[in-house]
Amino acid sequence: MATEKGVVTGATPHKVWIKTLRASACEACEAKDSCEEKRNIKEMTVQVDNTLNASVGDHVVLGIKTAPLLKLTFMLYIFPIILLMAGAAAGHIFGPTLGLDASLTSLGAGVTGFIAAFILVRIANNRLAGKKEFSPYLIRILNR
Repeated sequence: MATEKGVVTGATPHKVWIKTLRASACEACEAKDSCEEKRNIKEMTVQVDNTLNASVGDHVVLGIKTAPLLKLTFMLYIFPIILLMAGAAAGHIFGPTLGLDASLTSLGAGVTGFIAAFILVRIANNRLAGKKEFSPYLIRILNR
């Protein structure tokens, strides 16, 4: 489980908004600029369910399960490469049987597979966005 400390900046009985500093693990990540860090700010605000009755000013610990993170990592990084290679291989095999140049068919089918992967990732993202297992949650209140 990945954890992060933060401070509650807003609270209702059902939701809290927590300001966290970007984790040190984010500094080494190649995708840090594409995951809500476009302006290269050091702080992030996260909205989570208020399961611990936290209030404004509380220092809290957030958690997110590791297994869903690994699934998302596979889907975002590995899946497009698999479809790129599968498309390229299919183009190389079926291009000559259709009377086309194997290299050009391989290139076209590979690019098509790569684009299809990102369309499928986008569709999966929209379906997974509301699931609780992919959302952070409150673990404990450190101090009030």
